[in-house]
Amino acid sequence: MIRTIVVDPHAPSHLAFKEVDAPQPKPWEALVQVKAVSLNRGEVSDAKNQEISSRPGWDFAGIVIEPAENGAGPQKGARVVGLLPKGAWSEQVAAPVPLLAEIPDKLTFTEAATLPVAGLTALYALRKGGLLLGKRIFITGSNGGVGLFAHQLAVQSGAYVVGTASTEEKAELVREVGSDEVIIGYSAISSASKFGPYDLIIESVGGNTLAALLPQLAPQGICVAVGFSSSNTAMIDMKNMVTSGGRTLYSFFLGEELTRQSVADDLSLLARLVIDERLIPRIQVEASWTEIDTVACNLKERKFSGKAVLHLD
Repeated sequence: MIRTIVVDPHAPSHLAFKEVDAPQPKPWEALVQVKAVSLNRGEVSDAKNQEISSRPGWDFAGIVIEPAENGAGPQKGARVVGLLPKGAWSEQVAAPVPLLAEIPDKLTFTEAATLPVAGLTALYALRKGGLLLGKRIFITGSNGGVGLFAHQLAVQSGAYVVGTASTEEKAELVREVGSDEVIIGYSAISSASKFGPYDLIIESVGGNTLAALLPQLAPQGICVAVGFSSSNTAMIDMKNMVTSGGRTLYSFFLGEELTRQSVADDLSLLARLVIDERLIPRIQVEASWTEIDTVACNLKERKFSGKAVLHLD
């Protein structure tokens, strides 16, 4: 038996511990002893909508204790990072080797656990813009996990980057990761036009923010919609979209993107960037996974920016 985190409607965060059978890996899966996991606001917020005793969790880092039977992927004893569609917040996980990457000794499990969902989302969203050298990029949700990674990767690509923050204090964090300009307050999002038009917009707020930003796309520009933290509906000015022409609104879902990407290679890339100090995970909270209830509630209430990592005892 192993311990895992499951959905529990009686807990304040809707998350609690339960003992379950240890995973039985399929031939293409490696058995991993999990050392650290990271939380994403989406999986935490959605727990209240999931079935009782379902097992959330996407990001994990740990040690391979049983390699895949087919011989592929990291071998026994390898330090790895990976992601699952569910159930990563467990003492042990069975992970498909295409979603698993070996990490160097210099990379801590804490750092590695931040990379899968937030890092890959930032990387794949930026790739939609093609060659970014000299391009103008606008990023909403700048001080979240995806936003902070996206800023750093965009700056290294030679882009001129404009970010957002709800307060001056949070704006300072966005400047620290390289943003050229920061718009403070989503109510002032229309003021972003003075730094545009934008070749690429990475948008995670939805609602009025998405509607206000679409007209700020440059010709052949693309807006990559990665979330809807404010509202899942938006009133779009279709006349502007049609008569401007050449602009693209791209619906981004990481699960779909993973089917067309080399996940292991891309996780290895992100890991190397962290080792080279070209990408810095902004970890705002570290705690034991026994504190899942408190940390998850604080994340949902936006009491901190950046990533939260939980260590398994």
